[in-house]
Amino acid sequence: MRRRVLVFLIMIDFVVVCGFFYRWGGGLAYALGQNLSLKFYNGVLNVYVPGLLCGNQEGIPGVYRDVTASVYPAIAENEQKLWYESQEENLAYYENLAAEENEQAKQMIEENKKAAGESGKQKPPKENPAEKSVKPKEETAARKEDNSGKKKEINIKKLEEFDYLRRTFYQVDNTTTIGKDQLNIKDLMQPDMTIDLHTKGPQILIYHTHSQECYSDSKEGDESTSVIAVGDYLTGLLEDEGFKVLHHKGKYDVGDRDHAYSNAAPAIQKILKENPSIQVVIDLHRDGVGKNTRLVTTQNGKKMAKIMFFNGLSRTTAAGDIAYLKNPYISDNLAFSFQMQLAAAQYYPDLTRKIYLKGYRFNMHFCPRSMLVEVGAQTNTFEEAKNSMEPLADLLAKVLKNEE
Repeated sequence: MRRRVLVFLIMIDFVVVCGFFYRWGGGLAYALGQNLSLKFYNGVLNVYVPGLLCGNQEGIPGVYRDVTASVYPAIAENEQKLWYESQEENLAYYENLAAEENEQAKQMIEENKKAAGESGKQKPPKENPAEKSVKPKEETAARKEDNSGKKKEINIKKLEEFDYLRRTFYQVDNTTTIGKDQLNIKDLMQPDMTIDLHTKGPQILIYHTHSQECYSDSKEGDESTSVIAVGDYLTGLLEDEGFKVLHHKGKYDVGDRDHAYSNAAPAIQKILKENPSIQVVIDLHRDGVGKNTRLVTTQNGKKMAKIMFFNGLSRTTAAGDIAYLKNPYISDNLAFSFQMQLAAAQYYPDLTRKIYLKGYRFNMHFCPRSMLVEVGAQTNTFEEAKNSMEPLADLLAKVLKNEE
């Protein structure tokens, strides 16, 4: 009797297990098979037609990606390349964006002229003789502020509003999202960006992930008219400001632009390891826009290419935070670019475009003061790009020396 009961129970267990595998095992096997096929699909395409992946990289479900990355580090490394490699710019989108920025700048100039004209028509108020001998502290402070060199005052109180801050200072790529937890005026202003100027070694590293980027009048193959030469000029200006600068001219995009960030990463890590005195890392680029777009401003009587600061958030709209593209310095990088943008708005209005936020990492995880700078575009002249290094060097001095 006991044997019959035992056999009966075993049969029931067998039926339950079979039912479970029939109900859930098929789905699990399908999911794993789908994941492996997707990995194989992406691997093959990445070798033969990497450009085709640009539109499909969001298609792999996030849970598969994270699990697979944790189990197979080699696949994670491949995914890293897919997720934060530079992509071909949507020229029409950037052309419209630049046109919109130019229109906003024109509108601001017109409003300032109108305000100045109206204030000039107003009759000055009569002075009260009893108040002539009294000079309030506020008036003295305001007069000092007028002599500081600032051309425009920014209402910091207004920037406490997230929507206003985001709308005024940032352009968020549709691949990513950002909220009040990362973008608030307190966290952006609080970090002290002052660096130690008494170190023996270099304090600032300048390099170029895309060293082959040139300008409208650059000579093909002539480094002296490329973005590298713009870096040379910035290096000299920063040295005049008292900084010790290392300008690294390694070429990581020759014949393989798609993997430039991955190619550059080991070299940058090696430089930072050999030079622990480096406190600031600047990756100097040139943007790509529509052929009819000209990113030009006039500062101190010179025509200059507009500058754009760029941040990677290691987060995409589709998958959320990318676990294997960790960047412990995202908040520091955001604070650095914001403080530079704020100083530019005050001292050089119309010099900078909005800070661009994108979903990948762009090798900005090696140093807390990492900055990716886009200097104009292919439609700017080399001279315009070179000229814009003068205010950029001044802004870096103001922020890194805390001269404001």
